[in-house]
Amino acid sequence: MKSEELAQRFAGLTTAHLADACVRLGVTVRCAPASVKSVVAGDRLAGRVLPARHVGSVDIFLEALQDAGPGDVLVVDDGGRSDASCVGDLVVLEAAGAGLAGLVIWGLHRDTVDVRAIGLPVFSMGAIPTGPLRPGVRPPDALESATVGEWLVGREDLVAGDEDGVLFVPLARAEEVFAVAERIRDTERGQADRMRGGVSLREQVRFAEYLDERSRNPSLTFREHLRAVSGAI
Repeated sequence: MKSEELAQRFAGLTTAHLADACVRLGVTVRCAPASVKSVVAGDRLAGRVLPARHVGSVDIFLEALQDAGPGDVLVVDDGGRSDASCVGDLVVLEAAGAGLAGLVIWGLHRDTVDVRAIGLPVFSMGAIPTGPLRPGVRPPDALESATVGEWLVGREDLVAGDEDGVLFVPLARAEEVFAVAERIRDTERGQADRMRGGVSLREQVRFAEYLDERSRNPSLTFREHLRAVSGAI
């Protein structure tokens, strides 16, 4: 899936739709920790992961951008540290100039006022005034993968972010995940429209029938009932 198509299709979806689609397809749901949020409320991003492990110097980001493609998302691994920032306004401005779709930071940022003014979506754990405190040793695979929370991600992944958080999806499964997510979205919209028209969700999923059947078959799950009546939530 090309960056342009990815951005267009995600514009009509949410990360919740994508997460539900992953569950339905048996794809591992890989969410960034809930602490990773957009610096500007309402910002969204979607693109191929451009990984970089921060070791105390900005040159790792400049090197990553050398191989960036339009619409990529710089995913910064700073180990989730909370005592110093790893990205400031100059890195964000450089990423914007390189045509990136945004940044996801497993760590902190600074220069919040300027970052907001740049207008490029940035998701991070929060802000702190201080920059890197000491240089570290750069691992040989610093530009091959990044860890965000418990997940290791790389160029074979795409990342999507919105007000619900950040989610990673394997590029190899992206087309089917997006297709199922779109069907889930359309089903939910139809259900919501019927609810506004006076038909409760319980009526739509024939909940009374489920309770009646469960009284006879205690092992029946609601998911099994939904499959039987072609319902979905």
